[in-house]
Amino acid sequence: MASSQSEAVATGADFDTATRRRNVPSTSANGGLVDRIELDEKKTQLKKKEQSFIEFLDEWEFIIAPVLFTVLAFFTRLYKIGLSPIVTWDEAHFGKFGSHYLKREFYFDVHPPLGKMLVGLSGYMAGYNGSFEFKSGEKYPDELNYTFMRAFNSFFGAVCVPMAYYTARELNFKRPAVWFVTLMVLCENSYTTISRFILLDSMLLCFTFTTVLCWARFHRLQHKSFSAEWFLWLLLTGVSIGCVCSVKWVGFFVTAMVGLYTVEDLWNKFGDYKMPKLDLATHLAARVVGLIIIPLIVYMVSFALHFAILENSGPGDAQMSSLFQANLRGTEVGKDSPLEIAYGSRATIKNMGYGGGLLHSHVQTYPEGSTQQQITCYHHKDSNNEWWFYPNRDQPEFNAEADPKFVADGDVLRLIHSQTGRNLHSHDVSAPVTKADKEVSCYGNTTVGDEKDHWTMEVVRDVASNDRSKVRTLTTAFRLKHTALGCYLRAGNVNLPQWGFKQIEVTCTKENKPKDVYTHWNVEAHWNDKLPAADAGAYKSPFLQDFIHLNVAMMTSNNALVPDPDKQDDLASQFWQWPLLHVGLRMCGWDDSIVKYFLLGNPLVYWGSTATLGVTALMVVWYLIRWQRGYTELKQADIDQIHYAALYPILGWFLHYLPFVAMARVTYVHHYYPALYFAILNFGFVVDWVLKPQSKAIQYLLYGILYATTIGLYIFFMPISWGMVGPNKQYSYMKWFDNWRVTD
Repeated sequence: MASSQSEAVATGADFDTATRRRNVPSTSANGGLVDRIELDEKKTQLKKKEQSFIEFLDEWEFIIAPVLFTVLAFFTRLYKIGLSPIVTWDEAHFGKFGSHYLKREFYFDVHPPLGKMLVGLSGYMAGYNGSFEFKSGEKYPDELNYTFMRAFNSFFGAVCVPMAYYTARELNFKRPAVWFVTLMVLCENSYTTISRFILLDSMLLCFTFTTVLCWARFHRLQHKSFSAEWFLWLLLTGVSIGCVCSVKWVGFFVTAMVGLYTVEDLWNKFGDYKMPKLDLATHLAARVVGLIIIPLIVYMVSFALHFAILENSGPGDAQMSSLFQANLRGTEVGKDSPLEIAYGSRATIKNMGYGGGLLHSHVQTYPEGSTQQQITCYHHKDSNNEWWFYPNRDQPEFNAEADPKFVADGDVLRLIHSQTGRNLHSHDVSAPVTKADKEVSCYGNTTVGDEKDHWTMEVVRDVASNDRSKVRTLTTAFRLKHTALGCYLRAGNVNLPQWGFKQIEVTCTKENKPKDVYTHWNVEAHWNDKLPAADAGAYKSPFLQDFIHLNVAMMTSNNALVPDPDKQDDLASQFWQWPLLHVGLRMCGWDDSIVKYFLLGNPLVYWGSTATLGVTALMVVWYLIRWQRGYTELKQADIDQIHYAALYPILGWFLHYLPFVAMARVTYVHHYYPALYFAILNFGFVVDWVLKPQSKAIQYLLYGILYATTIGLYIFFMPISWGMVGPNKQYSYMKWFDNWRVTD
């Protein structure tokens, strides 16, 4: 009986709750046992609570982690954001464009308008009136809340961090790799720096990130085709594409990645003979609507808002058609201009090709060919754009004071340059750049000249009247045919060399193409005291025509942004330098008295992401060789993971990188930043793929090293992002290489 009781006491089986909780002196044998039991229970309850907390963290990690990362992102992007009170780097451009929106003045730029409208919105929200000129290096006035405007821009840079987190999740990375990708975006010094100023790059990055996220999520929903969620993410992908393309044309590169994915996806569905034809047609229609029509609508709406807001005349008027300019408030185009052109009228003549300028001449001559006075097209308005309409030399002596004789379709006439008195002329000499065409020059004067000064007026159309017998200001499109040579006056968007001041070449082309808009001209401004003024704003320019016109003008100006061999650009860099982190960029002056910023990336992020591009290529070759030899260690899920989580980010990297290899325009380090994001995603894939089969201990160790190195280098180079105060020599410890011009 005693033995039985002893066993019961040893196991505690016969102790009820009340017994266990009695306060028995510890000197008692039974009391000591009770204390141990209570202690064990407390430990068990504590472990359960800890386990429950860990399970809670694990369950809600997809919200908790990105929230923490986002808080850190806003801190790093906003801390000391107003430290430098001067206009820094390209704030001189984009701040000025924001001012034009606030003053509602029409301007011209090579980028689409959405990002600059957002800059204008930030100024409006900051209470800015648009009066500051944003001259580079100039101090901001007290009444301009530049800190708020910068903070507005930094929002777009900060939200890139949680989007990187969710994108890595959608790419099916393991949690440590998701954190690593997010950490690289958070701790990329160049992303931090570029997000802290009034620039377009944070917006470009933001919408690039949203496009990739929406694409990745849409891909993961392929098994739920035509569901509400599937349609939602398809729609969001299209909207995001429209937004990224409306900030900068670099957005077309991520659009191309989504497009190639869509082509592959539809091709695979086309090969699925089990899929009903109606479903295949619906897939095709959904993608046409979601990925073509919706982005185009977003893109066009941004321009519609651009035109609606900028209703006043401004510095960019000359890039648009004459009819568009005539409808701007405060414009001089068409103001008090007589309607019909007469001999003795003085006028400016605009080329109607997309991006066309005003017919122009100046005293400088061609260095080769005829060496006569140059003829160009010029976008800026000055007195060298003015021409007199004169009859041909075979007609009776001209008297401007007599009753006006109107210029008519089919007339043979002369155009005389107002400032130099020379005739618009062409001859059998090759044009300076377009050798297949004839050179156009200025020659002779009102009395000296020959039949090669004669041009035949050919009216093409008139938007205001069906009567094509006369030439009218703004509304008549006409061509000028050289009477002797039979060629047509043309101004294609070809720029002359520096001796022609990079202005547009004007030629006489042999090809008779009536629909070639670059051979179409119209009278923009018209002066004649003998004729009554007309209502220049009576006719509106169609939106679609203005939209196409402006986009072609942007394209032409973009192509003209080539390096000047006569000038040294210390800020420019070559494409091969970017992935290697070979150079940085000084964003302001380097005096000891100002706050200095240096665009340079996190070395681990740059070098690691570049190296893993090659690692992925070698890995794919390795698996292809093994597959050819009959090895089948990869399951279909593994192949899909390589396909969509590695190869598509690499495709995105190439699409964003190779165009800058091919293009002749001047390039800077920030042009690499969208491509860098795709390299970061690939870096995350490689780390995830390599460490996934390893033991937990190895994973913890290597991930710990990667996390610590990323954060450590970010902190090490933090002064270049938050601002270097004082003598730059005290930051010489960050100058690892001579090309990193952190110090003098």
